[in-house]
Parts: sequence; C-alpha cells; structure tokens
Amino acid sequence: MKWILYIILCLIWGSSFILMKEGLISLTPFEVAAIRMLSAGLVLIPFAYRSFREITKTQRRYSILTGILGSYLPAIFFCIAQTKIDSALAGMLNALTPLFVLLIGAAFFKLPLIKGKLIGILIGFAGMIILFLKQTGSFHFEEMPFLLIVVLATICYGVNVNIANRHLQGVRPLAIASVAFTFLIPLSLILLYTEGFFSHALADNKFLLSIASASFLGITGTALATVLFYMLMKRAGPLFSSMVTYGIPFVAVGWGFIYGEEITVLQIIGLFIILTGVYVVNSVKTDAEN
Repeated sequence: MKWILYIILCLIWGSSFILMKEGLISLTPFEVAAIRMLSAGLVLIPFAYRSFREITKTQRRYSILTGILGSYLPAIFFCIAQTKIDSALAGMLNALTPLFVLLIGAAFFKLPLIKGKLIGILIGFAGMIILFLKQTGSFHFEEMPFLLIVVLATICYGVNVNIANRHLQGVRPLAIASVAFTFLIPLSLILLYTEGFFSHALADNKFLLSIASASFLGITGTALATVLFYMLMKRAGPLFSSMVTYGIPFVAVGWGFIYGEEITVLQIIGLFIILTGVYVVNSVKTDAEN
C-alpha cells in the first residue's frame, strides 16, 4: 500500500507544474493560485465543521498558518516563477524542500544538525547553484529573480513542515487540511476579485481550459495530495515519505520534455546533485531517530 501511495503522490505533485503552466495560458499567476486554493477549500468544506469542533483553538490557528505557508503562498510563488521559467526547472528546484526542512528546523526549532546532515545540505545547495546556470556555464540574470522565488516557496514549505511537526502532532490530516483550506476560500475569492477574474469572458474555451487546469490542480495536487501524504507518513514514517522528493522532479521533467521545454545536461546534473544531498541528509541518523 505504501508504494501505491508513493507512486500516486509522485505523479500528482510531479504533474502540478505543467498544470500551472496550462492555467497560466489565459490567467494571471494570482488567478491560477487563487482558483487552486478555492477548489481545494470547496472540496474539503464537508469535513470542515467536524474538524473545526474536534481541535483546539490553538490547533486551528496553526492549521490555518500551515495552509498559508504550506499552500497559499507557495502556490502564488510557483505561478509567478513559471511565467519566466520552465515547469521542469521549477520541479527540479522543488527538490530543495527537505534540505530547508532540516535547515530551518535546526535554526529556529532547536532540532539537532549533525555534521553529516550539514554536508548533505551543502551538496544540495551546490546543485541549486548549478540549476541557476545555463548550458554556457554563466548566470542568466533575467531568470534569477524567478528562480529565487521558487527557492522562497521551498523555504515556506520548510517552515510549514516544522510548524506542523511541532504544534500539530496527533491531529488528523483531514482535520488540518479542511480547516486550513476552508479558511482560504474567502482569501481566494478576494484575490480573484482584485485581479478582475470575474470580468473575463469565462465561457471562452481558452479560459475554461485554464480554469479547469487550475481547479484540477487544487482538487488533486492540493486537497487530495495533502491527505495522501499524511496517510503515507502514518503508514511508512517520515523517512520513507520524504523520498517522494526523489520522484517529483522526474515526473516534472517528463512533462516538460513532452511539452517541448528545454532540458539541458547541466540542469540534469544539478538535479542529481540536489537529490544526492537529500539522500545524504536522509541517510544520516540523529540519536532521536535511531
């Protein structure tokens, strides 16, 4: 069962970058992100009332915070970034997430950071620098801000995981997700209104296709995938679950190849170096993990 969940998550999250690209054909980055969050919230509304009652006020606050840091802001950041960089490259950089989970945990949550894990982090960041290079071996400064926006999204993921691990232990994954995403419904509607979404010719096929892509992304890549990921953690533990990071970039690269995006040798090398860093981090055990 754990391998089935693993493969499903790799396919869902690895495909999310190309779905964002489809949404961006006719919509702004903020509209795509808002529709994604709105769709996730609407799907989880039936579970929100029970979830809201079963958790404490403090847990509600942290659940909402995880929704903002773990979904809302990264969704916006990734959409903005993909107006200038390919979906495959965004998927590669997403592999930095577990490195930031560890680094932020050590810096702000007093989690142990031993030498072996630090080496893995440094290897991962070396791979990130390589992804920032073009095949010519020089920095492409026009894309640099958008690459950094993706890195900012992975930092948000890192903060979110540490907050959830510290303050939401024992809370049902469905409860966390339903409270968080239901809260994001009004924020998403406000964002759509300020972007002028409702003034579009929404019956036009090009808008319908982009809306459908963003909605499908919200239902599967946000609502469903969040619940499946916590199910995987419960069945197989955090170490195995973190290995989803290994599969996501390859699915993203596969979609990028199908859509004719440029995949350079240097980018593939950078991806493998990042994944090597992630492997080193996961292979070194702390005393608490032994």
